[in-house]
Amino acid sequence: MDNGKVAIVTGGGQGIGKAVVKRLLDDGFKVVIADIDKEAGRETLEEYHALGDSVFMHADISDEAAVKAVVKETISCFRRLDVLVNNAGTMIRKPLAKLSLTEWNKVIGVNLTGAFLCAKYSAPYLSKNKGSIVNIASTRAFMSEPDTFPYSASKGGIVALTHSLACSLGPEVRVNCISPGWIDVSRSEKRRTRKPEKLSEMDHKQHPVGRVGRPEDISAMAAYLISDTAGFITGANFVVDGGMTRKMIYE
Repeated sequence: MDNGKVAIVTGGGQGIGKAVVKRLLDDGFKVVIADIDKEAGRETLEEYHALGDSVFMHADISDEAAVKAVVKETISCFRRLDVLVNNAGTMIRKPLAKLSLTEWNKVIGVNLTGAFLCAKYSAPYLSKNKGSIVNIASTRAFMSEPDTFPYSASKGGIVALTHSLACSLGPEVRVNCISPGWIDVSRSEKRRTRKPEKLSEMDHKQHPVGRVGRPEDISAMAAYLISDTAGFITGANFVVDGGMTRKMIYE
């Protein structure tokens, strides 16, 4: 049932973002799917069209003019904005000596600067409706594998940006953050590149909950954080990783 509210989901064409789009449509939101990948965005729009009112907007969120255009078009289409989910992200994995400044800036630009820009231009409209921002970070903000420098740095920045925005935009806007762990997004990739992830029994068993995560685990947390039930929560980061970051590992 239409709840009258409107959400923007960046990176909504694939992966976790696609699951968030579906959950919000199921919960009665009108949803703007903002994605740089036209193929993925249009597939998601087509797949979920029957669930509710949604539109796809092609955008590189590291570009300020593109972000301003998405927000402007959202208001033009739906006359309001209640929720922003900053999910879009990219990764470049390279040894430090081989990582160029251009590559560093690309990851920081999409993952961190993009979240800042979307928050900046959405905030005036979110404030009018006591809205909410949910930022998608990563457990890599707190722990790392080798050669993930810009990704880890950007996700750590998102966690810090979250509490800064919460203190600056409150009480009109609540801002929270989710840090996913290992999430199997293979089923929610675009059709042309979709391949089932080969998960072993050990992959599942090494998680204290007994399985690798699913995109729906993150979309459920996002739905909770934007709900009135979470009205006393802001500036917080929620690790959703099946318990992996609480596990002591000895070699």
